[in-house]
Amino acid sequence: MHRMAEPKIASRSPYVLDVEPGTYAWCSCGLSKKQPYCDGAHAGTGMIPKIEIVEAAKKVAWCGCKHSANKPFCDGAHNTLPS
Repeated sequence: MHRMAEPKIASRSPYVLDVEPGTYAWCSCGLSKKQPYCDGAHAGTGMIPKIEIVEAAKKVAWCGCKHSANKPFCDGAHNTLPS
């Protein structure tokens, strides 16, 4: 089984989306083809998606770099990542 030490950087900016109330599975590994959401690509990495329950319709800045300290939301960590 392959273990990832660090998630893949999917985007160096957040995914800012209007979301409806519901349950979302945020991709934590960076491998999903359906960013920022999980598509199961983490299988074998030892990583799992972060489940987030959204109570009301709102705009969300989902973390794209996968290094936020406030996962699954963007905290600006993408600005400090090495290029």
